[in-house]
Amino acid sequence: MADYVTAGPARTWYERYGAGDPLVLLHGGMVDARWFEPNVGPLAERFTVYTPDLRAHGHTADVEGPLTFEAFTDDMITFLEQVVDGPADVLGHSVGAFVWLQVALRRPELVNRLVLISGGFSKEGEAVPDAPWDVDLLEQFLGPSYAEVSPDGAEHFRVVATKMGELAKREPLAPADVANVAHRTLLMVADDDIVTLPHMVQMYDAMPNAELAVVPGTSHFLTQEKPDLVNALVLDFLTKNPVPTVAPVRRAPAAG
Repeated sequence: MADYVTAGPARTWYERYGAGDPLVLLHGGMVDARWFEPNVGPLAERFTVYTPDLRAHGHTADVEGPLTFEAFTDDMITFLEQVVDGPADVLGHSVGAFVWLQVALRRPELVNRLVLISGGFSKEGEAVPDAPWDVDLLEQFLGPSYAEVSPDGAEHFRVVATKMGELAKREPLAPADVANVAHRTLLMVADDDIVTLPHMVQMYDAMPNAELAVVPGTSHFLTQEKPDLVNALVLDFLTKNPVPTVAPVRRAPAAG
């Protein structure tokens, strides 16, 4: 079932599937909720799955002014308050992962558990930091999909791509910020991702209640390249309690 919720100047489109406890999936930049097509079915067997489109993405129209992490975060806070009507498990990919990280910092009571896929916390984690933001190439690769559903029309793709390029230049968070996320968190990354493995390990080390999964033989498109494995890892994390490990090191009880 598709619907909209108004958050400030944005009218956020979303779809809902399944039944059970709420789980909100948030896509990355320059794509939309269709990114999760290989994942929604298995997850909806256990959860009520919500798939919003960020402002200026998918079915959600663009608004005047720049696109910012703060605005995306505001929109998702409103989504959790007005649509979910309470706390939820959240899963984000790339930009979506970073947005959920900010929601957890600003409104921790709205988040139960986090699954953060291929999303770092600072620009130091970029595998190719000097890669140019090529709007022409993006339009060739992603423009047709955008045009299929955007209320702004195909010609608006270049406007959104330019805004996202400006967003990508901004420095998000510091390790000290990440350490304030106390929620149980699954960090997931491809072994050949646009986020480096050392950065994800740094994030894992900084977060007090994090678990780490590296999906072998995949890239930034891991949710689509190995959906069965990704879905299994996510469901294991969200449906089972942590096991008492036999030989804990990082999680060993502190000496009292």
